[in-house]
Amino acid sequence: MSPHDSTDSKSAETAPFWDLVVIGGGPAGMMAAGRAAEKAREQGRANAGQNSFKVLLLEKNEELGKKLLITGGGRCNVTNATFDNRTLLAKFKDDGKFLFSPFSQFAVDDAIKFFNTRGMETKIEAENRVFPVSDSARSVWEVLVKYLKETQVTVKSGSGVDSFIQKEPGKIEAVRLKNDELMYGRAFILATGGKSHPETGSTGEGFKWLSKLGHTVHEPQAALVPITVKDTWVKSISGVSLPAAKITIFQNGVKQSVHKGKVLFTHFGLSGPAILNMSAEIGELLTYGEVTLSLDLLPEHDYATLNSELQKLFQTDINKKFKNAIGNLIPAAFIPIILERSHINPDTACHSVTREQRLELVKLLKDIHIRPTGLLDTDKAIVTSGGVELSEVDWKTMRSKLISNLYLVGDVLNIDRPSGGYSLQLCWTTGFVAGNSAAG
Repeated sequence: MSPHDSTDSKSAETAPFWDLVVIGGGPAGMMAAGRAAEKAREQGRANAGQNSFKVLLLEKNEELGKKLLITGGGRCNVTNATFDNRTLLAKFKDDGKFLFSPFSQFAVDDAIKFFNTRGMETKIEAENRVFPVSDSARSVWEVLVKYLKETQVTVKSGSGVDSFIQKEPGKIEAVRLKNDELMYGRAFILATGGKSHPETGSTGEGFKWLSKLGHTVHEPQAALVPITVKDTWVKSISGVSLPAAKITIFQNGVKQSVHKGKVLFTHFGLSGPAILNMSAEIGELLTYGEVTLSLDLLPEHDYATLNSELQKLFQTDINKKFKNAIGNLIPAAFIPIILERSHINPDTACHSVTREQRLELVKLLKDIHIRPTGLLDTDKAIVTSGGVELSEVDWKTMRSKLISNLYLVGDVLNIDRPSGGYSLQLCWTTGFVAGNSAAG
């Protein structure tokens, strides 16, 4: 059945009618459903007989928030503690201009307050990343599920949606489930996410429905995704991480950009926040030719300072072997790599390391080359870019400009954002605004 097909009047009369139907039980969908029901209660429209405001949340999985439970390695990076909206939205680059209105309604401090007042304490870590004190995504999940119960949202899990039903152009009448059951509604919120981690249910179905409804949809691409590399030594230290590395991207010897942050070495290459944030750029540059990454193991030291530190180290450990002394400066996992590349005999006493060898060692520690070969597939991405054209959304309400009773939230929007809590904050903000608006 096409999106313009209507249903017969008999089925419409017997089927249940909902004031709001939310499609997708991820973070944006749960926030939207809960906020809509909460606002209705605040306005005295809940539990009032025939005038009660009824919210239905449809989730294709048997459990809500399946992807939420694996975010941040299971710890869940709730948001980024950048409290000035202008500074925060600059991280979204050109897309940030669309977000001022929704973030003026529900910002970072509102998100943190939302969880704190519901019993989930938070903490701020490196690069302003906010996590639950429990270090468990389950804590975030529990707050949202309890929110839905308290606001009396009806949750229908195991209910995959097949299509939208339109009685007339520009307005949705109902959604048809995979089992052909119809769910009629006054308003609808689409929160089906992007195409990252399809094993959690994010398969991009929402994009197909939006295209059929007339929306412009940009093809999803991996936006925050680990990279593969040629260098076998990288794979040999799988599981090792550098909490504060510096990586510079070069192409044809020309510096492209510099990134700082946590880097994780894996069996296929590199991951971690710093890598994820540069992955889209690396992917694009690789289409033009070979790319080289320069890894600085000790970015807190410039060349002169690091040379001085090595002199002090070799003086303090004057009779130690080079292989035993260097561990005081770099992570243990890197010792074999540095020993091999420095061309200094591992058994050389520190007092016998020459000035020339020391200066070459400084250069090595500040400039280890890594050769990326590509990005992992979209299904391994943390998030994907792509989605509905931003100019087709009313950002004061998150309402579609093409479909009068449809609201769009979270990853169905074509918004690029960095790693570090920005994706979930986008879900909290757009979900809140859509739910608030849909409740009237």
